Amino acid sequence: MNQNVLESKKNVVTEIQEKYVNSGSTVVVEYRGLTVAEVTELRRNLREEGVEMKVYKNTLASRAAENAGFGDLSKYLTGPNALAFGGDETAAARVMSKFAKKHKALILKGGIVEGKVVDENTVNELAALPNREGMLSMLLSVLNAPVSSFARVIQAVADSKGGASGEATQEEAAPEAAA
Repeated sequence: MNQNVLESKKNVVTEIQEKYVNSGSTVVVEYRGLTVAEVTELRRNLREEGVEMKVYKNTLASRAAENAGFGDLSKYLTGPNALAFGGDETAAARVMSKFAKKHKALILKGGIVEGKVVDENTVNELAALPNREGMLSMLLSVLNAPVSSFARVIQAVADSKGGASGEATQEEAAPEAAA
């Protein structure tokens, strides 16, 4: 084999391996049967969520998975596949799953999440979770609920005492006005 071709393939394997390790999640999908317009729409949806989709040769993707310690991913790397690399753990799964519901030609196969190879069912479960901002918002609302409830109780107590002391102040002021 030509040395340049071999070096090129090594570079691609290294690139894929780095993406496996550095991305929050990776989803493997089979895209056979999608039109060019559908693939363009899918890429646009992924880009909006900060997810990169690439098509690699299965042998190179499989070798990179072995090198990165995700050898079990190789069983999903058959047929025409695309790999989606997400910045967070749910973005790639969420976009791919949503798109697959509308376009039956897109088949979710599996992926990598938090350093573990997962199957299609786990990818679909991840897709049901909100994104990072949504999760943080939910956490903050849960943390904020007791504080806001306490503040409402204090305000209600202050209002009830404020009304009673306001009446007493008017009664005290009335005798002074008569004198």
